[in-house]
Amino acid sequence: ELSSDSEAKAFVERHHYSGTYPAARFRFGLTRGSDLVGVAVFSHPCNDAVLTSVFGGQAIESVELGRFVLLDDVPGNGETWFLARCFDVLRKRELRGVVAFSDPHPRHDVHGRVVMPGHIGVIYQAHNGHYLGRSTRRTLHLLPDGSVFSARAASKVRRREVGWQYAVEQLIAAGAQPPMSTKDLRPWLQEALGALRRLQHPGNHRYAWGLHRAVKLASTLPFPKRGL
Repeated sequence: ELSSDSEAKAFVERHHYSGTYPAARFRFGLTRGSDLVGVAVFSHPCNDAVLTSVFGGQAIESVELGRFVLLDDVPGNGETWFLARCFDVLRKRELRGVVAFSDPHPRHDVHGRVVMPGHIGVIYQAHNGHYLGRSTRRTLHLLPDGSVFSARAASKVRRREVGWQYAVEQLIAAGAQPPMSTKDLRPWLQEALGALRRLQHPGNHRYAWGLHRAVKLASTLPFPKRGL
């Protein structure tokens, strides 16, 4: 288990397609010799119901697999082996369960280059995850590099919450004019979002694992296949 965010964050931002790092509760590293070759980050989702609707109990008793990234030259079985070791530690912490999402929809930058090919969660299937279907359909706003300007970032701007300045800078870098005033950013935000590309997203695939004997998961849904 990694003791601080700094090493894990640098690795995730360098190697994960999103280039972003979530608010970590637990972080684990896979090493080869003295080199870090993989990172798993377990985080808390924005909505507690993502966890409680699956595992019951309190949201703090479960986690989301927020980031899972290994270098390309790590053998294929290294992914499930690493995930299993992470789960062993979380089980000893008496957590109720883990939920994970896989995004099947490819992303392209403004030049048409693929920046994220999409994946259906093959690793999660191989690790005997319970498939829970798709998350809610939604409209995504894409920045020029193909990354998503999240609904959470938009909310920060509307409410002027911590981090709103960075979100404004992202939109300015994407081509928006700087706001004339920051007293009420809602009209400016609406215009800035209107200039971004929109993606009608069908929803991510959801997987879950129960870690505690009190959690009983039962899903009869078939695993999704490539192209679906």
